[in-house]
Amino acid sequence: MAKFEVKLPKMGESVAEATITAWLKDVGETIEMDDPIVEIATDKVDSEVPSEVEGVLLEKLFEVDDVVQIGQVLAIIETDGDAASANGTEEVAVGDAVQAAAGEIEQTVETAKETASSSTADFSTSERFYSPLVKNIAKEEGISFDELEAITGTGNEGRVTKNDILSYLKGRSSRFTPAPKVGSPEVPAAKQEKKPIAKVVPVSVNGGDEVIEMTRMGKLIAHHMVESKQISAHVQSFVEADVTKIWNWRKKHKDTFEAREGEKLTFTPIFMEAIAKALKDYPMMNIQVDGDTIVKKRTINLGMATALADGNLIVPVIKNADRLNLVGMAKAVNDLASRARNNQLRPDDVQDGTYTVTNVGSFGSIMGTPIINQPQVGILALGAIRKVPAVIETAEGDFIGIRMKMFLSHSYDHRVVNGALGGMFVQRVADHLEAWDENREI
Repeated sequence: MAKFEVKLPKMGESVAEATITAWLKDVGETIEMDDPIVEIATDKVDSEVPSEVEGVLLEKLFEVDDVVQIGQVLAIIETDGDAASANGTEEVAVGDAVQAAAGEIEQTVETAKETASSSTADFSTSERFYSPLVKNIAKEEGISFDELEAITGTGNEGRVTKNDILSYLKGRSSRFTPAPKVGSPEVPAAKQEKKPIAKVVPVSVNGGDEVIEMTRMGKLIAHHMVESKQISAHVQSFVEADVTKIWNWRKKHKDTFEAREGEKLTFTPIFMEAIAKALKDYPMMNIQVDGDTIVKKRTINLGMATALADGNLIVPVIKNADRLNLVGMAKAVNDLASRARNNQLRPDDVQDGTYTVTNVGSFGSIMGTPIINQPQVGILALGAIRKVPAVIETAEGDFIGIRMKMFLSHSYDHRVVNGALGGMFVQRVADHLEAWDENREI
């Protein structure tokens, strides 16, 4: 028998840790190759860690809601033959594994002792279990035992998780005033620095009301949106584009395209191609703000806002979008959209975007005012395509005809993008769409 170490894999340059959200296998359960073992979550995306070997799950080294660093061992799988650990090291001997586990347990115990001895809270009197991480956060933030006991836990059996205590801290100032540290003279009120405190409006709950806990992703999105509004000076420009040529061209070629490529041809890759061209025409829309400096991005990476089944939104990124032809763009769009809806995105799939596009028309909206995806400076909302009467200019004169039109809504950061640039950019997108070649081959 051999033992295989399942380690938390690298998930992108900016990702250093992940939170365990669920174990998909129990100790003693047989595991096949590529079977998902555990679900993890980063601040970017949720994903699964698959098994690289066949065997039996021997040990779980972390619990749900624990934070794990990249490269740490998550679990041990017992295999029939010789096996190497995930990083290519030699087989772990039973004695070494026991010794390592004993050392880890001893370290955990010592951490718990230090936390208990250095905190005024007597956790031994509580009927709830608190992880060392939660205790350390409580200690560092000066959270009293009574406060901690009052926090609603969303973990197993009502346990307080890291996210629970961090969420509590955001609104804590309106509920509790931490006591001054023992032995430290209290600073006179007149000399204290006044900081703005966000007022939390109490919500009345009646007997027939349903209280729904926000999901982890929902909380992250809410925080990200509020932060973006506080950072960027949002301004909008609107342009109406005539996409009749595109409508007719797609109708003519979509069946042939699907039969040949095995992919559906939607309007999204056509729009993405036009937006990538406009970003090349106006590179100062493909920038990011870093303090008092502007970073002009060399690559054009288009974020594509995608709605999930649970109502949340995620933004996978098409890397080097300006280098893709229409077939490549269609395949990239379909692949990312499919994996997003099936919770199969990798952390790298949602990183390094330089500009974002959201299709509000897919829900029937004719226009929208989207919030900028930080640290980008612009986001374009695609409205629904509508059949409308319009004035058509010809050499013989003007006449009224039926056209397919849509609104393009451009939100941009007025700190670094003025109205002229913001307006010209979205107009250039419309120009590219209206100049579509109806004889284009695909």
